[in-house]
Amino acid sequence: MENQANVTRLHDASANPAPLGLMGFGMTTVLLNLHNAGLFELGGMILAMGIFYGGIAQVIAGIMEWKKGNTFGTTAFTSYGLFWLSLVALILLPKMELAPAPGKSAMVAYLVMWGIFTAVLFIGTLKLSRALQVVFSTLTLLFFLLALGDYTTSVVIKHIAGYVGIFCGFSAIYTALAQVLNDVYKRTLLPL
Repeated sequence: MENQANVTRLHDASANPAPLGLMGFGMTTVLLNLHNAGLFELGGMILAMGIFYGGIAQVIAGIMEWKKGNTFGTTAFTSYGLFWLSLVALILLPKMELAPAPGKSAMVAYLVMWGIFTAVLFIGTLKLSRALQVVFSTLTLLFFLLALGDYTTSVVIKHIAGYVGIFCGFSAIYTALAQVLNDVYKRTLLPL
């Protein structure tokens, strides 16, 4: 007699965490890059967004992606959430006299490493949607422009980076809202 194993399959009915992660990333990126473009000073509003929406909300989205078995989403959202938290720490730790401010070469290295990481994730988006390709290609460009701006101390390059960052952030916001609306209406309202 054949031994038949009882197999129970569970249906994952949890929500798509990607819009949360993309919104946390996108809105925080837009706000920081309005500063980089020279439109206002860096202040508590950007730091708070970096901690809570860009940071913690993205880490939560990354953990939710892990539960769904999405390696790309887990890696991206958790990493960029921790990027925002580390960036805020780089700003606040020196102000609190807990660590010296990073020097120019340290910030260049930090931004270049994030640029390389993002470039590799961009390669992953080639198997995903056009919208994610736009987000990750412009984010790669943003990190390298910010590194170049720090290296050269060029205000013009920093402002250009700011405008690239604003576009990148809004492309992430579009991607998030398209996923939400397409899910709500059960059809493609906004193409991805």
